[in-house]
Amino acid sequence: MTHAGNLPQPGSPRRDWVTRWQRVARRIRVPLGFLVAALYLFELCRRAPRPAAIAWSLALALPGLWLRGYASGYVKKNRELTMTGPYAHTRNPLYLGSMLIAAGFAVALLSWPVALVLAVGFAVIYIPVIASEERFLRATFPEFDAYCRRVPRLIPRLTPAHPHSGESAPGAGAAAPGAAGGFSLVLYLKHREYNSLLGAALLYLSLIYLRPALEALLHRAR
Repeated sequence: MTHAGNLPQPGSPRRDWVTRWQRVARRIRVPLGFLVAALYLFELCRRAPRPAAIAWSLALALPGLWLRGYASGYVKKNRELTMTGPYAHTRNPLYLGSMLIAAGFAVALLSWPVALVLAVGFAVIYIPVIASEERFLRATFPEFDAYCRRVPRLIPRLTPAHPHSGESAPGAGAAAPGAAGGFSLVLYLKHREYNSLLGAALLYLSLIYLRPALEALLHRAR
């Protein structure tokens, strides 16, 4: 869940599997990033990316980038339970967007090793994070359980879920940016979601230009 960030539930009485798994995830997050980067460079040096694969990968990466950007303009972490926009289709649109971007990146490389490492990394890191955030939201917002019954954890429902009678959508009737349940550019900029767009652009530029640059450097060094 991306409403609450990575805040643990206050006053947790014991270290359960979520807490233990989070500790492991924190320890392996950086090494896993280096492993993905090393595999990326290895696969890039091993064979040139195919233009068709890069083009097909955009069918995953672009929707992922759009979903992350769209969701970031709705969510108000720790302040309210967001149930509008993409959050009416899936409880974790930011994480789903990240998965689509990662899948697109693996398709662009046509690399099973990169795809496997990314899949394992997402499972190891995101499962305890989602569990922890859901615990926090359940303890903080009384309407969270009803929201869970209507909206899937990850795979989105086709039609948006609407609050039941007696539940109010966040900020309903307000006119301030982002307060009426609509997309807010202010929130998008506050969450700095444009960094995802810039990062994806750099990755795709490297797919196109990094290998020719490395080959040119090796040729000049001979």
